[in-house]
Amino acid sequence: MRLAILSSLALLAIAPPSSVFAEADCSEPLVRKEWRTLSSEEKQSYLSAVQCLQKTPGKTSDSYPGVQSRYDDFQAEHIQMTDLVHFVGFFQPWHRMFVAQYESDLRSWCNYTGAQPYWDWSLDAVSPEAFLKAPVFDAVDGFGGNGPYVDSANDPSVVAHIPGKTGGGCITDGPFKDRKVSMGPGKSTKLNPHCLRRDIAPEFAASKLNSTMVDWVLSADNFLEFDIRVQGGISADAATYHGGGHRGVGGDLGEIADIYSSPGDPLFFMHHANMDRLWHKWQHLDWDTRQSDIGGPDTQFAYPFDFFGTNPSYANVTLNYKMTYHNLVPGPFVKVRDVMETQKHGLCYTYE
Repeated sequence: MRLAILSSLALLAIAPPSSVFAEADCSEPLVRKEWRTLSSEEKQSYLSAVQCLQKTPGKTSDSYPGVQSRYDDFQAEHIQMTDLVHFVGFFQPWHRMFVAQYESDLRSWCNYTGAQPYWDWSLDAVSPEAFLKAPVFDAVDGFGGNGPYVDSANDPSVVAHIPGKTGGGCITDGPFKDRKVSMGPGKSTKLNPHCLRRDIAPEFAASKLNSTMVDWVLSADNFLEFDIRVQGGISADAATYHGGGHRGVGGDLGEIADIYSSPGDPLFFMHHANMDRLWHKWQHLDWDTRQSDIGGPDTQFAYPFDFFGTNPSYANVTLNYKMTYHNLVPGPFVKVRDVMETQKHGLCYTYE
């Protein structure tokens, strides 16, 4: 099913184009680490900061009526921008800044002193059984686990049925079991409080998130091919590790599987931080060439993502392409060139 293109393209013109970053010193970059390598104290500090952001008043409720907190600002912006920033050439640059702003807010709004962690799912996707035991699902030092099983075989709201799903209900443990997600499912930003649901599909996850898949994606010779491999196709069969992370945890009914409202699950940021790590890794396999390698269409589903044969008009994304975030970040525009390096133009982090 083709995603509807947002009718609010006019929002892109609410302010004159500008670059939000100035050159800044980055002599001591934050070091993003894999979740399982953190101490229990470090994990609890991060989880507490996320909960703090979920209780801190938001800034975008005038634009998005469902926003109740600063955390909701991120979900609302993702809902609003989904049909503009997926299956386009700036998908990865846009999400790099999105996660960086989240990291910055955890630190500046909630006194978090660490970096944004990432979840290297390839370490857990060695088997379905191992995936279910991933440390990120721990009830104490993690994000909680699955919801109870809900039969969704005949649910008309399910766009893509994921084989081997095991949950679908509200999560029953962990620090977010009583949290009410403010918006979604789908692309409405109206207030719709509901529980956080997960629907883990371990066999699907193990097939899409394993090291073989990662190695294949990283073997791409140029950014356009790399990005095609990262984003995969729109069907479950055609998914690679982007869709594998969302649907491997979200199955049919989980929040993180909803292409619009997926940031409602805090695991979204762990997943996308790992994707950013892999882009960073791919760049540094040939840094001289890849530090400026970008490409792909500026229009969803245009070539090379023309899944529907509609051939929409498009322009190729360049380093000067201006990405919009509305009121989520200062600006509201960020040029692609400003996020090509993780230690320049205001970004200041690396990966361990």
